[in-house]
Amino acid sequence: MTTIELDARGIRIDGKPLVVLCASLFYFRLPREQWQARLEQVRASGYTCVDVYLPWNFHEVAPGQWSFDGRRDVAAFLDLAQEAGLYVVARPGPYICSEWDGGALPAWLGLDPDLRVRQNEPRFLAQVAAWFDQVLPLLADRQHSAGGPVIMVQLENELDFFDCDDRAGYLTALRDQAIGHGIDVPLIACAGQGDISGATGDVAGVVPACNFYPNDDSPQIEAEVRRYAGLLADRELPLLIMETNRRHRTLRRMLASGASLIAPYLQSSGWNFGYTPSTGNWGQPGNFMSHGYDFGGYVSSTGVERPEYAEAQVLARVVDALGPRLAQATSGVSRVEVVADFPTSSSVSALDLYGGGQLIAVPNLGELDGHAVVGGVRVAVAADSCPLMLVDLPLQDVVLTLASADLVAVSEGELVFSSAVPVTVVLGETRVEIPVAERLTVDGFELVVLAPVHLNGDSTEEALPVVRAVRRRAGVAPAKEAGTHEVPPTLESLGVYRGRGTYAASVDLTGVDELLVVGASDIVDLSIAGRVHPTIAGFGATQRIDVRARTGLTKIHATVEIWGHANFDDVRLPALCLGALRGLGTVWTVQSAQDLSALWTVDGHWAGTPVRDLGGWSSTRVGVPITYTRRVDLPTASALRLDGVDEPVHVTVDGGDPITVHTENPWVMLPAGTGQVSVTLPHNPSGGGLRAELLTLAPVTGWSCTTQDDALLTAYASAGGPATELELPLTLEPGQEVWLDVDLPVAETGMLLRVEGSQLRVTGWASGECLGRVWVGDRPAFSGGDPDALWIPRGWSGLTLLVRGVDGPDEPQLRRLALTG
Repeated sequence: MTTIELDARGIRIDGKPLVVLCASLFYFRLPREQWQARLEQVRASGYTCVDVYLPWNFHEVAPGQWSFDGRRDVAAFLDLAQEAGLYVVARPGPYICSEWDGGALPAWLGLDPDLRVRQNEPRFLAQVAAWFDQVLPLLADRQHSAGGPVIMVQLENELDFFDCDDRAGYLTALRDQAIGHGIDVPLIACAGQGDISGATGDVAGVVPACNFYPNDDSPQIEAEVRRYAGLLADRELPLLIMETNRRHRTLRRMLASGASLIAPYLQSSGWNFGYTPSTGNWGQPGNFMSHGYDFGGYVSSTGVERPEYAEAQVLARVVDALGPRLAQATSGVSRVEVVADFPTSSSVSALDLYGGGQLIAVPNLGELDGHAVVGGVRVAVAADSCPLMLVDLPLQDVVLTLASADLVAVSEGELVFSSAVPVTVVLGETRVEIPVAERLTVDGFELVVLAPVHLNGDSTEEALPVVRAVRRRAGVAPAKEAGTHEVPPTLESLGVYRGRGTYAASVDLTGVDELLVVGASDIVDLSIAGRVHPTIAGFGATQRIDVRARTGLTKIHATVEIWGHANFDDVRLPALCLGALRGLGTVWTVQSAQDLSALWTVDGHWAGTPVRDLGGWSSTRVGVPITYTRRVDLPTASALRLDGVDEPVHVTVDGGDPITVHTENPWVMLPAGTGQVSVTLPHNPSGGGLRAELLTLAPVTGWSCTTQDDALLTAYASAGGPATELELPLTLEPGQEVWLDVDLPVAETGMLLRVEGSQLRVTGWASGECLGRVWVGDRPAFSGGDPDALWIPRGWSGLTLLVRGVDGPDEPQLRRLALTG
């Protein structure tokens, strides 16, 4: 019987101990035509495994509508992985993060107010069961015990980042579903910030894994990894690193610190086709993920092998050369003293090899070659390297007392090393130094030093003819009527999970200076009385719109595009909360505004309810919360703005649950009838107090809507239509859209298309698929990869562009389309 065994000594597959090097490679971010080549490329790197997410919302394209064909044929991808000789760690979620639309949770889940995502909650688990009913049988049929490549299945993803009420109950429910579908390979759950109990709920039968993203130059990496290796060894488990940095200098340090599986993320890069990128990803809230999805892994998005690819091959040869000795090694303390004249680890790691000897990682974290003294022997260490040195290794009838470089091959009478600097070898009592690309014979052994292979990184892009001639279509994409609504509905409630919609209403602006737009996301192009305003991309943050130049009955029109749903749970902005819906939000006219900064009653510290300005109480209890309360008696809906919020504060309305207010969105909506507001904040004598402003509001009602989901837009792009020849440049008005068909030159490989111009958003289609979107000119922050190019895979034809002018500092203009191959 085939088996996967995990214990404190490592991983055994069918009784064979293995160190597993695993590259993330995602079928849903590549054309199907490239799957086989990419898998074979990973195998040629020396890695023996791929980890792959399976995004729920990539396969359930609408409620109850499943697709596993074409680029969604994950079963075919797994079969190709097996043909390439690769193991697979399958990661079906239900939540995957991965900077993917909604973290793979379907957008319509947010329409049920009682459904709570990533919780031990019946409505959510029923939806998960429908997904698992589709995907887990595919995995069960392809797991190792069934003769397939899948050696582990990951449940959930980095749950320790999320506020899950019942971790044990939730993971138990997922585990039981997996077992019920016949999954018998190990079930794992990865911790994103080291809380292995928070990630697994300490559920029996769910193996903890760890994700590490350290600074590559940190001297502390080894100590952190060893700590987790020890914690897991106490549970009789190996250290599985499911995600980490891509540099092999760092991966070597982790290997020497006790990791049995190392899976750098994202080692083989790809693309966010269509409307699949997420919004929001760490750092400042509100980043858009780009069409390109590339974090500098050893294979670029276009398939080019970078310098780390050669580093992967060397590390893989070390793993193969040491074989079971390394795979069954245990973390230990270096038997010899290591002193270096270069920046290095604060605490070098050593592995006690099975059968005797030690492996010691000696990282040179500097930019210059240097020397280390290892057990009294001075050895050379190349800059920016981490040789895996061997000490006291039994070899046939002799002991390899010291080898200062990677041992990449062992055969009868021959030892082969890889190094960029001369290698010191102590064989028995004989010490020699071997130059790079030389060989010596010592005590009957041929000692060979191979020079490292150097790759140049991303190859220079070949410039193709610049495109200046295009065809402008006469028509526009159709839209579906979506009814009239009292207040703007969410796009998801109108059946748009990816795509866009329009909202139109009339409002009397007599005596109105401002509009307040609450909850608008993702990309909102607003026009009032025909005047286009700068694009709103505030991810739900409340926006004030100056309308003093308008009066009387006025038309409001908004086009709202979903860039993607939040992949993380960032509560600082409403639309970045996991499960948040998209749309225009609500629109209000501001009827009046008043300063509400004074006459707050103080409660807390030793205060006997004096009246002070908001934040104006003086106290020696720095950092201790204090509450300010004021009567407001509101006959209509209102909005409270707190200026000067530099850290989260809590607002309570009529004794209800506290509302957290953040710097990024310092607003609280107050319903009609509100009588009392309290603000609780940590006392800061240096803060200078807050300013409060109260706006009295009236809703804008009577909205008519239309929708264009991604399927409708793709069908229109693919259908073609009457068009006229046009020579670029093309100048647009803000808010104007044109559809362009583009003839492409023939290229042996795929092509990168760069839009050269200003103040444009461009969506591209080819061969019946949406390629992605780029935003040229003044724009929000992007992350994830190259935000300025669209990739047209080899063989994809019929390029169509939807070009929209965006209001900004320059006029919208498409100057030319630059192609590189």
